Amino acid sequence: MAETQPCILVVEDNLDNRTLLIDMLGVMNYRVIEASDGIEGVEMAIREKPALILMDLSLPRKDGWQATRELKSNKAVAHIPIIALTAHAMHGDRERALEAGCDDYVSKPIDLLELAQKIRLHLEDTPGE
Repeated sequence: MAETQPCILVVEDNLDNRTLLIDMLGVMNYRVIEASDGIEGVEMAIREKPALILMDLSLPRKDGWQATRELKSNKAVAHIPIIALTAHAMHGDRERALEAGCDDYVSKPIDLLELAQKIRLHLEDTPGE
């Protein structure tokens, strides 16, 4: 097992949702960094290069759709898996998130067990740098 736990970036504008995610990830022994809007999320992802990003799609200043497209077009961070977290649970929204570059999708309210499984799956699939 690695000495340091993977770092996960949580990009979420709702403080209650962000706190819930940070607490869950802390229990799972991940190192967590956080951003409250899309601009800050993109900047942190580029600067910190986390192992995985949890991206709300409805964000202020720059929405998660645009932030994801920007990250996936940047060679330095394009390999980082992004899991969309969204209340957009209408027909076709999952496909739109994947087309924007998200690697997976979890609708709100978040099923923490489902999210934990998806995080583990994507971290296992992530190639070493």
